[in-house]
Amino acid sequence: MDGKICLCSAGVLENINGPEDLKNLKMCCLQTLAGEIRSFLIEKISQTGGHIASNLGVVELTIVLHTVFQSPRDKIIWDVGHQTYVHKILTGRRDQLATIRQMGGISGFPKITESEHDCFNTGHSSTSISAALGMARARDLMGDNYNVIAVIGDGALTGGMAFEALNDAGNSKTNLIVVLNDNEMSISKNVGALSRYLSRIRTEPIYYKVRTDFQTLVDNIPAIGKSARKVLHKVKGSLKYLLLPGVFFEELGFHYYGPLDGHNISEMYRVFQRVKNLKEPVLIHVCTKKGRGYSPAEEKPQKYHGVSPFDVETGKVLSESNGSFSKVFGKKLVELAEKHKEIVAITAAMPEGTGLSLFSEKFPKRFFDVGIAEQHAVTMAAGLAIRGLRPVVAVYSSFLQRAYDQIIHDVSLMNLNVIFAVDRAGIVGDDGETHQGIYDIALFSTLPNITIMSPADYDELEKMLEFAVEDGKGPIAIRYPRGQGKRNLAPDIPIEFGKAVKIMDGGDITIAVTGHMLEIAVEAAKELEKYGIHSDVLYYRFIKPFDTGLLCESLKKTRLLMTVEDHIKSGGFGSIALFKLNEAGMNIPVEVAAFPDIPIEHGKRELLYHKYGLDSKSLAERVLKRLKSRGDM
Repeated sequence: MDGKICLCSAGVLENINGPEDLKNLKMCCLQTLAGEIRSFLIEKISQTGGHIASNLGVVELTIVLHTVFQSPRDKIIWDVGHQTYVHKILTGRRDQLATIRQMGGISGFPKITESEHDCFNTGHSSTSISAALGMARARDLMGDNYNVIAVIGDGALTGGMAFEALNDAGNSKTNLIVVLNDNEMSISKNVGALSRYLSRIRTEPIYYKVRTDFQTLVDNIPAIGKSARKVLHKVKGSLKYLLLPGVFFEELGFHYYGPLDGHNISEMYRVFQRVKNLKEPVLIHVCTKKGRGYSPAEEKPQKYHGVSPFDVETGKVLSESNGSFSKVFGKKLVELAEKHKEIVAITAAMPEGTGLSLFSEKFPKRFFDVGIAEQHAVTMAAGLAIRGLRPVVAVYSSFLQRAYDQIIHDVSLMNLNVIFAVDRAGIVGDDGETHQGIYDIALFSTLPNITIMSPADYDELEKMLEFAVEDGKGPIAIRYPRGQGKRNLAPDIPIEFGKAVKIMDGGDITIAVTGHMLEIAVEAAKELEKYGIHSDVLYYRFIKPFDTGLLCESLKKTRLLMTVEDHIKSGGFGSIALFKLNEAGMNIPVEVAAFPDIPIEHGKRELLYHKYGLDSKSLAERVLKRLKSRGDM
């Protein structure tokens, strides 16, 4: 990097307004920049909250990628994308980082509408290699000339889609660079055979050095002749079987480089410069440490994966909650598992997030973490169920989408006793459109044999889980929201299969509501009482089967219905109510209070509820407007 300038004494970060500003810096400046970015990240994310551990781990890697390659001409696709804060800083969004994940601010994930440097939207894992291969093939077909780089973590590499893409990409013979960011973590500690395989490579990296030295030796032998060169390359090929604990990537068709120190800028710079002009698939294996440079995040990377605002000095989260639906679910499942030996629990790399950590400690032989592999999780649950066990699959709503075929083909059609604990159902807020759990009712409701339940509070979640285990038949989905809830919102009435419960009695309007939106619906009903409007509030514990009888009975006196849900309108609770009323021959005006059929952006949940008319005052205003329009006020 001769002829480069040094800005170390003046401060480097403040002079970086785009990737082109990195090209003229000396190596010492890039190392200084890494430290400045870490300090900047810790300062800003401590105020807003966000994904801190993963971003601290990829600082040097991101710097090298933007130094060696020419973004946006070269395409960098980040798997999952929660580790792109450094990428955003280096691509002109440094001053916007204070708004990250805030309503109206920049996203916590790559977004093609946000920057030309974000070439593909990501939010779920294991997609980057497929997208990158598509771009590489488009480049080849259109006669263009640029690099395509997929950055994927070792956790995301456990997803089946990543293996499908590796299989195809290795056979493609095209210029594609896959960067394996190996930090031994997804959100929780990685599990499985692939994790063990990568661990062996990390601890026995001799092959990379021997291969490099051997290649240099071969290249420096003058005029050795074709036959001699072939013999030497056969020897080199044999060496990899002798020295490497596995040759998985090379056998797939990739040229493998690594493992590299993912915090050594000069080492990575040399390798990336060397491979960027190769016209064949390359996999570069870099080893990084989550939370690098901030000891609380290094020591507890799970806690600092996605964190609320925290105190920089102590690392203490400023508003730690004492409870959540996930924790209530986990504790109740342990209680039930002590009585019912047939219960087993399954997670797709999310034991902490789904509340299953306690279960994994209490019943390690009945707990299965399958890695980021939701499809496998569901079909494995079907195998467990068909042999008489009672599997509980705990998974985020937005991640369960990836196992739709398995839910239909392997569980629903065979009417197997699988319980789906659908966490993060409804709006999740700051993570934005890729994580909003607003499609699961539509996903489940068309399937045969399935029961869908949605609790209003912690008590109801406990009752529903107990009902599913002890009285439920066939597949059962229990959808519940992210974060904190309350108790005693619903009456303490035993669950009766398929039956809704009346919460308030009135003759002017029927408000039918499901899940945790009950609290908001009751608040709206109390707001309406100020105007002399009295509501029948019906709480639907069961979305499927749907209690048409109670609804029709109520509507005979009110003649006006509002449905309320934390879901999109299309295919949701309101759609089901409309269909059931049509079947019953009731021509009743209906207000469907739900999210529109568009991507719902990131922002605090209460702000999103207000924006889309799902807070209590907005609901009350909609009712008043409807009553005025028909002359009832």
